[in-house]
Amino acid sequence: MKFVTIADTHGKHQDLTLPSGDTLIHAGDISMKGEEQEIIDFIAWFAIQKFEFKIFIAGNHDYYFERESEEQIKNIIPNNVTYLKDSGTTIKGLKIWGSPITPWFFNWAFNRLRGDPIRRHWDLIPTDTDILITHGPIFRTLDTNAEGQHVGCKDLFIRVNEIKPKVHIFGHIHKSYGTIDKGGTKFINACNLNESYQLTNKPILFELTAPTENNGL
Repeated sequence: MKFVTIADTHGKHQDLTLPSGDTLIHAGDISMKGEEQEIIDFIAWFAIQKFEFKIFIAGNHDYYFERESEEQIKNIIPNNVTYLKDSGTTIKGLKIWGSPITPWFFNWAFNRLRGDPIRRHWDLIPTDTDILITHGPIFRTLDTNAEGQHVGCKDLFIRVNEIKPKVHIFGHIHKSYGTIDKGGTKFINACNLNESYQLTNKPILFELTAPTENNGL
């Protein structure tokens, strides 16, 4: 299967040029201020993209998804789009988990204090996860900010090294766009905007053989 990954579009999704693929994944910050109209506009765009599967999570800018009820959110998500919030889905045998949580920073959406408060979310990630989508990176992996500091989550680092997913997709730290392979996991920082919120980075592609493809199904 061919996966196309994007993140941190902050309302500029209409200006993206997407390559073809089977699955489109957005790793959060679909909006700038998390207002309802921003969210509705993104979802309408996301739903018509020509991919068999479309999956997204929220990010720290996407206040709407933390503020509104689960019922209200469900009402605006079409059937051909999957929204993950500390939850998972399976496509063609590949197990995918998504979470919007990031370490506390100026009380943005889905912020949690480091240590036990954030660890409770990471403990939910199943050990057999193939593709992990979080808004933020783990510590010391594509997590360097504009000041040169490593700002990734140390608690998520521990969990990812326990699980060892095949792929970990995230965004959040615009400065560190790119990919790296470590310890059997492909890490993808898919931020499309740079630190100045300019659309400079292309979607990142990867391929992964699904179990059903191995079985000839």
